[in-house]
Amino acid sequence: MKVIILAAGEGSRLRPLTNNNPKCLVPLFGKSILQWQLDVFNHFKIKNISVVKGYLQNKINLPNIDYFQNLNYDHTNMVETLFCAREKLFGDVIISYGDIIFEKNVLKKLIESEDDVSLIIDKNWEKYWKVRFENPLDDAESLIVDDDGYITDLGQKTDSLKMIQGQYIGLMKFQNDGVKFLKNFYDNAKKIASKGKNPLNPNLPFEKSFMTDLLHAMIKKGYKIKSIPITNGWLELDSYDDFMKYEKMHKEKTLSNFFNVEN
Repeated sequence: MKVIILAAGEGSRLRPLTNNNPKCLVPLFGKSILQWQLDVFNHFKIKNISVVKGYLQNKINLPNIDYFQNLNYDHTNMVETLFCAREKLFGDVIISYGDIIFEKNVLKKLIESEDDVSLIIDKNWEKYWKVRFENPLDDAESLIVDDDGYITDLGQKTDSLKMIQGQYIGLMKFQNDGVKFLKNFYDNAKKIASKGKNPLNPNLPFEKSFMTDLLHAMIKKGYKIKSIPITNGWLELDSYDDFMKYEKMHKEKTLSNFFNVEN
């Protein structure tokens, strides 16, 4: 089992916390986002861990990690960041965004999934989003799951709660034929985009495609992507407002509604 952590972004919405630190090194409840993740991976004895760096990359220098660089982090997005670590894309691979923390039981569910491609989704997302946003629909994206738990729609802007059966948290696993599917699909999409329109998202240049654009396009081509449902147990640190709310909740001992610091 390998892990690739995508930690190249600038985190401008977290300023001033990211003025002198990359997003993954912002401290939360006493340790950095990155250290929170590493502690969970270490609990499951996953030692093959890679981090893709970008913004302030020299600051990220923890031992026993393989590092890759997205030199174009300032004008690319998650998909291109992932493929900076292409040499690690084989076998069983867990991919995590660099701005989330999650409890051990969340990762355990992902590890136990036997599907080729699996995504963690939070079924209790609305309660969490209401803490973070005045109107959850301003930020939430579509996610529809069929009767067998496979995702049929993902990552689209929607103004209907009926289109949101959960929220993808930024944690996924590829195994068996899943990694081959991922690489072939990426290569084909990039080739098509070089001749004109981006097949992942016609509104964006290919290099700015979101991970959800890639996953949604894979689904539309018939690839099976399994949803692994959870009920909270994670946090996303996307803005300074997030940071202030989490620290306040931690102090007031209400954070455990969403994330157990002692997990």
